[in-house]
Amino acid sequence: MSDGISIDALGQAVGDFSNHEKQLGFDLGAYVGDLAFEEDSGSEDISLEGLQQELEECESDEVVANILSSGAKLREYAKGVENNLRKVELDSIEDYIKESDNLVSLHDQIHDCDSILSQMETLLSGFQEEIGSISSDIKILQEKSMDMGLRLKNRRVAESKLAKFVEDIIVPPKMIDVIVDGEVNEEYIRTLEILSKKLKFVAADPAVKSSKALKDVEPELEKLRQKAISKVYDFIVQKLIALRKPKTNIQILQQSVLLKYKYIISFLKEHGKEVFMDVRAAYIDTMNKVLSAHFRAYIQALEKLQLDIATAYDLIGVETRSAGLFSRAREPLKNRSAVFALGERIKIIKEIDQPALIPHIAEASSLKYPYEVLFRSLHKLLMDTATSEYIFCDDFFGEESIFYEIFAGPFSVIDEHFNPVLTNCFDAIGLMLMIRIIHHHQLIMSRRGIPCLDSYLDKVNISLWPRFKMVFDSHISSLRDANIKTLWEDDVHPHYVMRRYAEFTASFIHLNVEYGDGQLDINLERLRMAVDVLILKLAKLFPRPKQQIVFLINNYDMTIAVLKEAGPEGGKIQMHFEELLKSNTSLFVEELLVEHFSDLIKFVKSRASEDSSSNPERSITVAEVDPLVKDFGSRWKTAIELMHKDIITSFSNFLCGMEILRAALTQLLLYYTRLTDCIKKIPGGSGLNKDLVSIQSIMFEIRKYSKTF
Repeated sequence: MSDGISIDALGQAVGDFSNHEKQLGFDLGAYVGDLAFEEDSGSEDISLEGLQQELEECESDEVVANILSSGAKLREYAKGVENNLRKVELDSIEDYIKESDNLVSLHDQIHDCDSILSQMETLLSGFQEEIGSISSDIKILQEKSMDMGLRLKNRRVAESKLAKFVEDIIVPPKMIDVIVDGEVNEEYIRTLEILSKKLKFVAADPAVKSSKALKDVEPELEKLRQKAISKVYDFIVQKLIALRKPKTNIQILQQSVLLKYKYIISFLKEHGKEVFMDVRAAYIDTMNKVLSAHFRAYIQALEKLQLDIATAYDLIGVETRSAGLFSRAREPLKNRSAVFALGERIKIIKEIDQPALIPHIAEASSLKYPYEVLFRSLHKLLMDTATSEYIFCDDFFGEESIFYEIFAGPFSVIDEHFNPVLTNCFDAIGLMLMIRIIHHHQLIMSRRGIPCLDSYLDKVNISLWPRFKMVFDSHISSLRDANIKTLWEDDVHPHYVMRRYAEFTASFIHLNVEYGDGQLDINLERLRMAVDVLILKLAKLFPRPKQQIVFLINNYDMTIAVLKEAGPEGGKIQMHFEELLKSNTSLFVEELLVEHFSDLIKFVKSRASEDSSSNPERSITVAEVDPLVKDFGSRWKTAIELMHKDIITSFSNFLCGMEILRAALTQLLLYYTRLTDCIKKIPGGSGLNKDLVSIQSIMFEIRKYSKTF
């Protein structure tokens, strides 16, 4: 309640006033009457300063303008406004008086509401007190619940740890039965895993060592450990003995039996280190002996299949009739092309990943093979065996180093075989094929991701190169030190030494196509320089220059043909011989033409190019050229026929001979054309036209011989 008039008093007053009004018929307007403003003569003087300015500013106002235009006075207008306001006020009061009943009703409703709210306030205050009491009870219950939950959690943790401890330390009777009396099988392996966990638990947890339970369990666990180690050791030893039995498939036994029990090795490594080392040593010894015996037997079988290709005397520059001092007569080298030609031996590179040879099948078929075939087969078997053993050792023993201890024996067996073979190998092509085989085998092992043979293959490769270099240098030395007199034959056709060189070089070019071996290119260049010197020496033994040139052309042409078979792309060596062939062909053409048309050629070279105007005394006369023209006209066809026969008999390559004949006829046409041009310049030379052979006739004859191509 406020300090002023209360709501009850105000409502009572309004109600009384309303009732009184109804009884007396009260008229507020009649009682108040009209309000009027009277002039206050006693008021102070009002200053009119600035009025004019304000009137001008209000001139636009419609009401002000109407007042000023009607001439009404401002005070009268104000009085009218005041009366209107008074009237509105009285009307408003009458409206409120009319609503007095509603106000009284509103007052009663407010009073009732106030009572209800007071009761509700009292009720809610009671509720608040009760809720406060309940909240404190809930808080107490919550604290008790949290405490109980914490104790429950601690008990569960303690229970789980205790249960795990009991589970880890207890030794079930079934486990004892399996370890002591059970056979080594998959169930035994699972039991070993459980025993291993218990042994690790006892050894690793410090809290376990101080527990009383350990005193009861530890002796039993130790007995089980010793029993398990003894039993699995005997089991593994039996399996290793099975590996030594003849005709045992080692890979199948490893994959299907030993790998199933590889956990035994892990158990021994963790809980029986000494026994593990014994097993490891036993396996190494067993596999070393078994694999060494296998490779020794395989090598002995391969040696029966070896085909000897070359001896120390099978060199490019050695004459066919030579032999050792006490050696028996040997087959002529000219008929033993395999010594210098690659031939079908290149197939070994394409068959690089084929299975290894089965010796008894090849022996039954009476087959013999060059050593590189046996070399590939031996190393193919080595790669496959090493790959299988390396993967098994890594999987079974968990270590790679054991592989190298096992294969020390097989490597030694292979070296015992290979080193003498390499020392007595004089087959340069075979050595290069073995180098390429090792290269491909390294790529195969790299693709397999097996590094165990890297050092061995590198060692073999390093041993092959010096031997190849020595044999190759022997061929070069045979050319440099060759006995020219014993090598020379009175035959202008290709020499067998040059054919050997061509086939030998073509073989290495073919073997170097995909490898780009710069060292091999250098050796081939050295060989080419040596054969160049030798072939020139042989050519000089022919008495006539023409025979020398024919001999060189035949040899160069044959060499180019053989080199083209090795690779159509040619190369520096082929280009070198093509240049030599071209230059010697030009020399032969000149020799051939001089033999049949010496006077004509001599005149054309010495006199036809002279300028008669500068030296009139040496002018060419008809008498000087008349014998030349008549001689040429009388026998030019016969001479060409003789040239044709000479070329056919001189050159072994028909196409090369025809090219040379065409070049000779073309050169003859050029000489004769120069002669006819010279005759045209001679005074009175037209008299020789009847004896001149027409250019068309010579061209016709050239075309006639060209049809033979």
